[in-house]
Amino acid sequence: MSAPVTLDVAELRRLVESGTGPRLIDVRTPGEFEAAHIPGAYNVPLDLLREHRDELRRHLDEQVVLVCRSGQRAGQAEQALTAAGLPNLRLLAGGMTAWQAEGGPVRHGKPRWDLERQVRLVAGAIVVSAVLAGVFVPPVTWLAGLVGAGLVVAALSNTCLLGLLLAKLPYNRGPRTTVEAVVAALGDGRG
Repeated sequence: MSAPVTLDVAELRRLVESGTGPRLIDVRTPGEFEAAHIPGAYNVPLDLLREHRDELRRHLDEQVVLVCRSGQRAGQAEQALTAAGLPNLRLLAGGMTAWQAEGGPVRHGKPRWDLERQVRLVAGAIVVSAVLAGVFVPPVTWLAGLVGAGLVVAALSNTCLLGLLLAKLPYNRGPRTTVEAVVAALGDGRG
């Protein structure tokens, strides 16, 4: 499998500013998208994209750039859409992190912690709690080991079960995103 084609921030900004920009598909959670996104981007959360990739493929026949926070979820979205037969996919190198660091225009909404930061908080809190509780009940210390093993599996598989679970929390859902709403927005050209 070949590496996905990436587009750097400067090149994407030139395309967007010229009016010939590709369609921007942001695969972060609705909550993350609501907090900050590139103007004109469409929010198609990764789980929704995976589930409805064939239907979405019919509405994405032009150039598409996939965006997430750092590039990992966009890479997973690229694999799903490539498997559905969509050509012309590119990923924003460095994701929203790079876009914001280089001063790209951003539409801001309600501030929220990004999903990766939430994973670090929850995993760290579980490890610290398990170690402290292990002082009184030693077998509880194994919970810290399980969290560590989960993080290793997440790194090796490029997926994160804890992240998937946290994405389902009301805090991360933001406005409800349905495939019907996404398809309607894609058809209307609203981002």
